[in-house]
Amino acid sequence: MSVRLRQLEAFRAVSQSGSMTKAARQLGISQPAVSRLIGSFGKSVGFKLFERTKGQLIPTQESRFLLREVSRLIDSLNHIDELTHNITHRIAGHLRIACLPGFATSHMPGVLSRFLENRPSVTVTLEPDRPERILEWIIGEQYDCGITDGFSDHPALESEQIPMRTVCVMADGNPLAKHEVIEPEHLKDEQIIHTRRDSAFFKELNDAFTSRNVKINSWIETRQFTAACMLVAEGSGVSIISEMDARGHQDRGLLIRPFRPEVLHVLSLVRATHGPTSMLALEFLEFFAHSLKPFRYRGD
Repeated sequence: MSVRLRQLEAFRAVSQSGSMTKAARQLGISQPAVSRLIGSFGKSVGFKLFERTKGQLIPTQESRFLLREVSRLIDSLNHIDELTHNITHRIAGHLRIACLPGFATSHMPGVLSRFLENRPSVTVTLEPDRPERILEWIIGEQYDCGITDGFSDHPALESEQIPMRTVCVMADGNPLAKHEVIEPEHLKDEQIIHTRRDSAFFKELNDAFTSRNVKINSWIETRQFTAACMLVAEGSGVSIISEMDARGHQDRGLLIRPFRPEVLHVLSLVRATHGPTSMLALEFLEFFAHSLKPFRYRGD
């Protein structure tokens, strides 16, 4: 038996309206076209579809059994059509994001909230972890995209590198606040809170101090800028961190000053090269990159 979708739509429309003419208006086709569809469908199924009673077309008992399945099928197809439209227009789907732990509790919630505002059918998995783990996940296609740092080229990954400005942060009342710009010489006797020694950012920071013949007075080593902000806010030393993180914690009483020579924190927005990246993930990466614009280093 060969059944076409248009026959099923005509069958349901006539069953619901009781009239070929009303069904034609509902479907946006002519009444003779509806009659042909019903006639051909009746021949395909091999039983009578309707009885005429008081000018109304009433489904037969067999048709009533069939109508439930036909309605379920048409509704399912309409749902698929709506879903594919939503996916095409990036308003539905599932997005898997891996990011640095600091982002998960600072910049990311606001960005993600804005991204989802007009995408009510999009669901998200957000997983924070260390850079090495993030790269493993993206290479293994366990996540659609990752936000990390300390990235070096990998043949299985595509990456957008975003240089971010950094600043010196200190607690309110610190005498260093008298300086408009903080330099390594100002920090020679200060207890420094810094990122892990094996990080690319610490290497750049250490080089900046070495270039001025100043040794970093290392005190607390932490992976996250957010943790450094909270420690400094408690009056524990000073730190050189991403300006974006510093501004996000400024309400804790942090004082912020530019740091020279400039040390950049390079973020990497990564995705796998050997698998197709969803349009939703690509749009999110673009949205996230745009959110970094106020803190991006421009070389001026």
